[in-house]
Amino acid sequence: MNSIPAPTIEYGTLAPLLVVFGAAVIGVLVEAFAPRYLRKSIHVPLTLLSLFGAFALVLVQALRGNVPTAPVAMGAVAVDGPALFIWGVILVLSFVCVLLINDEGHFVASAAAVPGSADEEEAEAAGGGHTEVYPLVLFAVGGMLLFPAAHDLLMMFVGLEVMSLPLYLLCGLARRRRLLSQEASMKYFLLGAFSSAFFLYGTAMVYGFAGTVSLPGINEAMARSASLDPILMLGLALLGVGLLFKIGAAPFQAWKPDVYQGAPTPITALMASGTLVAAVGAVLRVFWVGLGNLDWNWRPIFWGVAALTMIVGSILAITQTEIKRMLAYSSIAHAGFLLVGVMATFGSAEQNAVSLKAILFYLAVYGITTVGAFAVVTLIRDPGGEAGHLSRWAGLGKRAPVLAGVFAFFLLAFAGIPLTSGFFGKYAVFAAALNSGTQPGDSMGGWMAGLVVVGVVASAIAAFFYVRVIVLMFFSEPAADGPAIAVPSMGTVAVIAVSLLVTVGVGLYPESVLGVANDAARSLFIR
Repeated sequence: MNSIPAPTIEYGTLAPLLVVFGAAVIGVLVEAFAPRYLRKSIHVPLTLLSLFGAFALVLVQALRGNVPTAPVAMGAVAVDGPALFIWGVILVLSFVCVLLINDEGHFVASAAAVPGSADEEEAEAAGGGHTEVYPLVLFAVGGMLLFPAAHDLLMMFVGLEVMSLPLYLLCGLARRRRLLSQEASMKYFLLGAFSSAFFLYGTAMVYGFAGTVSLPGINEAMARSASLDPILMLGLALLGVGLLFKIGAAPFQAWKPDVYQGAPTPITALMASGTLVAAVGAVLRVFWVGLGNLDWNWRPIFWGVAALTMIVGSILAITQTEIKRMLAYSSIAHAGFLLVGVMATFGSAEQNAVSLKAILFYLAVYGITTVGAFAVVTLIRDPGGEAGHLSRWAGLGKRAPVLAGVFAFFLLAFAGIPLTSGFFGKYAVFAAALNSGTQPGDSMGGWMAGLVVVGVVASAIAAFFYVRVIVLMFFSEPAADGPAIAVPSMGTVAVIAVSLLVTVGVGLYPESVLGVANDAARSLFIR
């Protein structure tokens, strides 16, 4: 009788993942056994220390050059250069988002109570709070780390679900505008469940063709196939739907504005930054590593999706009168810009490295700017909660010039104005796409130039609604009953300051981040 071999797990390599998941499990035990009055005082340091510790472990692996040359955990997880870079970005973004989450007033005292009921008033009077927010955030961050590093489709599905399920819950815990928050949570859950089903069904179709869920195995099976199998094409389409939903690409973007508006703003910041970084990493992993032999087939489809996403995000943002919905459509447009980078591959290792460097750089600078922008949104308050309507932001530059100036700078970075990090992010992605179009034998060369033109036009349209908010803040008179400016906590001040310093610093000296992204890009497990 043959014995079953024990699995080989490289615990040192997977340490950042294990630290985050371990802290999440400890947080659940704290919820189960610690007295209510002690829970937050335990959760906050536990969460921050685990994220900081995981980031330190990522740095140690990267600085030592201890990057594996092959997938680990029996080939299920790829801890290559891009994965380590993405892990570092997600951990930094998560750390600053937890500082926002730690502020009082964002989460409801009792989610089970009917909004406005006596039960809710009693829970607030008793000082109740959902301290399980912290382990839920850690589980979501752990899923974000696993999702882009998964080297087979089943592990990727596990990462997708571990990332998504806590976010469904967290979206429905807003203290103010509870019904809107609960509606956002339900919409996100239902549409997210559909997208997960598409992804899982696509995995089954691809397995039916290749006989494996391993990304290199799928790539090898396609190389051996003499013709395109309908099962493979169907699986590819279904996988694409599941992945494009997570990044909010058109025509799968409808959930983003509603969810971003209804969720507690710190959770919106986490989704708009960390989730987007993880989802783009997963798209790269599937379409570059697993489906590289179908470059000529999936690139035309992605061309249309990228162009549509940029146009939809930019044009619909103009019509928005609510600040978080406007930032949601801005996020959709930026997802389109990132897809331009995904398109910028012709199969050569050198071109892939250039394109991947641009994408990694864009993810890092966009993520930190997004967190800073949402941190500012949390400070503009009406009696019913945050002042979301744009008319309430009129004259903010005269009432709080420093805060309005910081927010204006973040908007200029989103628009890609020179001397901001956003400018170099867009330039890197568009330059990679143009360079890809000049490769010998690339039948899509002219199409890539056309896609860059669409991106430039979409950027110009986007600049209009960013500048519109700046004009509203600085060239309009404040209303007599204008919103209050909340006194920021030390955590919020730190988030805004760090975001501003990074946005300015990278805008002036982009070489440092570009160099790190370049080193990371050259160790992707392409084949």
